[in-house]
Amino acid sequence: MIDKDFCLSSYIAFRYIWKDGVDFAEGMHHENFKPYPPEELIPVGTAEEIDRAIHQQIDALYKQHSNLGILLSGGMDSAILASYLRPGSKAYTFTAAGTSIFSADEQRAAYYCSKFGLEHHFVDISFEDYKQYTPIVMKTKCSPVHSIEPQIYKAAILAKDDGVDMMVIGDGADYVFGGMDKLLSKDWRYEDFVKRYISLDPEMVLTNPVYVYQPFEKYRINGDGIDFLGFMNDLCTNESYSSYMNALNTAAMPYCDPYERMVMSKPLDLNRVRNGESKYLIRELYAMKYPEVPVPDKIPMPRPVDMIFKDWEGPSRPEFRQDIPMDQLTGNQKWQLWCAEQFLNGLDG
Repeated sequence: MIDKDFCLSSYIAFRYIWKDGVDFAEGMHHENFKPYPPEELIPVGTAEEIDRAIHQQIDALYKQHSNLGILLSGGMDSAILASYLRPGSKAYTFTAAGTSIFSADEQRAAYYCSKFGLEHHFVDISFEDYKQYTPIVMKTKCSPVHSIEPQIYKAAILAKDDGVDMMVIGDGADYVFGGMDKLLSKDWRYEDFVKRYISLDPEMVLTNPVYVYQPFEKYRINGDGIDFLGFMNDLCTNESYSSYMNALNTAAMPYCDPYERMVMSKPLDLNRVRNGESKYLIRELYAMKYPEVPVPDKIPMPRPVDMIFKDWEGPSRPEFRQDIPMDQLTGNQKWQLWCAEQFLNGLDG
């Protein structure tokens, strides 16, 4: 089914097309991440069980691949995974010339590499990279993309040139172990959660917005409440996992996220999360791996979009409103508009 208006509104609201079988144009077919069947997931309830589950998966990878690499930020998730790699393995950390947004990542990642004897590589990200790599990852996805995808793609092709034949990533820990602390911060009213979750309101930026909020309705409870945990385990994970999948598959880089293969064997303790212990099991495992340093605060993977799109005046195509309050948008929201316009320009070409 072809429905450009739906696809554009879905991308603006969710940063991906949530409905399977609906595409921008003839000859295009977007494909989202398919979750592992529940029977294939590894139940874990302690830091020690997570440790064993990661060990098992990394050991299995080494039986099939000779040169594992890792996308290594300054956060807990990838730092833990780095501890299982063999000395000499290659680690890739993002940086951006002219900005300090990656400074914490650079310093912490350098420490992790030093501790475990990993070969550290920095991947510089600039607007020229976005212009070069965004069309490539959009072509594979058949839609506009998340701002992280050109970054991941660049890191993957550099890693391939270095001989890496399997990339280890740690995206899934946030979703499996209660890392989305702002979304978990309270029991939400339905309308408040919708406003908090969506990236951009299609009505604010599009000339022909389409209602795309059906996924929220599936989780509405008691009229004005919402099962936010169920929603996050569905749409939230699908969006993030699909972004990594597309970028790495576009680069023809096999990858493994050990956290994606796990499930908590006990219900998430929201009280602990809401009192400053997001990902409390991951925190415990980090302390086991790095007892000599404090557990770091949660740091989302940075993207230099605030700097790059600071003075961008906004889209000019007819699909977009001309009264968009650009001065009120974040760098990531501006990225979405820029990326969507580039994608639509490609459709016309």
